Amino acid sequence: MRCQICRGKASVEVRQHHAAFCPNCFVEYFLKQIRRNIQAHKMFSPTEPLLLVVSGGKDSLSLWDALLRLGYNVTALHLDLGIPGYSDRSRETCKSFAAQRGAELRIVSVDEEFGLSIPELARKSRRVPCAVCGRVKRYLFNRYAVEGGFTTVVTGHNLDDEVSALLGNLLHWQTGYLARQHPHLPSTHPKLAKRVKPLYTLTERECLAYALIQRIPFLAEECPHAEGATTILYKEALNHIEEASPGTKLAFMKGFLKHKDLFKAAEEEVKLKECALCGQVTTEDVCAMCRLRERIGARVKISKRG
Repeated sequence: MRCQICRGKASVEVRQHHAAFCPNCFVEYFLKQIRRNIQAHKMFSPTEPLLLVVSGGKDSLSLWDALLRLGYNVTALHLDLGIPGYSDRSRETCKSFAAQRGAELRIVSVDEEFGLSIPELARKSRRVPCAVCGRVKRYLFNRYAVEGGFTTVVTGHNLDDEVSALLGNLLHWQTGYLARQHPHLPSTHPKLAKRVKPLYTLTERECLAYALIQRIPFLAEECPHAEGATTILYKEALNHIEEASPGTKLAFMKGFLKHKDLFKAAEEEVKLKECALCGQVTTEDVCAMCRLRERIGARVKISKRG
């Protein structure tokens, strides 16, 4: 196998593009894909202050490395979820990366914010941990972005993540979610940061290859609460299809974005307001996070700046 660019010996195959690369050329390909996605969807400018969410996994750390190499103004945020063992390893992995690259990392503890960890919040609210975790993450990511003066929240969702969510939403005809699924969700309120996903065309395997080539110290294990999640089932199904027909995932994603207007009617015109208790953006008088806090007696930091 020969490298698509330099014609040297290839070691990384990218089947969705019917191409292969040597390590150096693959890194250039990976960076080019990210730069192209950012520019194509006008995600952010080179000087905008970015808040990148990092978990310690290969995707978010590969994106962190790439954005630093591309010269973007990026600060990383890691949420310590309080999951025994796993959260400690996640936090230390992010700290190790930041120390090696001389990059800025901010760490926020869910326990310190609410007085309870994610497992405790889930247990007291009688909800599955993933549902509670998603709500907490969205709340804190946006709050820290707005309070910190960041215009954009950047996440490491890759192509596999996006098409599995897309498949799930289509199977259940979640038209509201389909109307809002996009690699660039602009801000619609002064206290709502825009959200972007620069990795949306790159697969999990490509992120892994980049991390290995760049010798990025990442946490390989999955969150223990992810076991049995339907998104994993959807990913496995799509992997079988991709194996038989390379490029299906990318075509699925691009085809959806091309015809996304079919779901525009399902995009509700909602009036955004500020939560009466914490000041964050919501469609109700009291936001979902504060309603959860009131129901289970967890505390929440009050912030009504700007």
